[in-house]
Amino acid sequence: MYSSPDIIRIIKSRRKRWAEHVACMGESRGVYRVLVGKLGGKRSFGRPWRRWEGNIKMEIQEVGYGDMDWIDLADERDGWRAVVNA
Repeated sequence: MYSSPDIIRIIKSRRKRWAEHVACMGESRGVYRVLVGKLGGKRSFGRPWRRWEGNIKMEIQEVGYGDMDWIDLADERDGWRAVVNA
């Protein structure tokens, strides 16, 4: 009935494309440190915080590349494109 593309798939795809861009920037850039950084301090009770890196890892596991490090995979452009398009 509604012939629009799946919005969840588009969001996941664009998130992974942005992660590839940040991974290629290098460790000295602030954006990279925010993406892979750990929060300091004491966490309150409840569900653990979800971070961008955790979301990217979960999405890669859904595609079947869960055993690889996502930063190393993002450095290989052809392999990462397969993950993004899957």
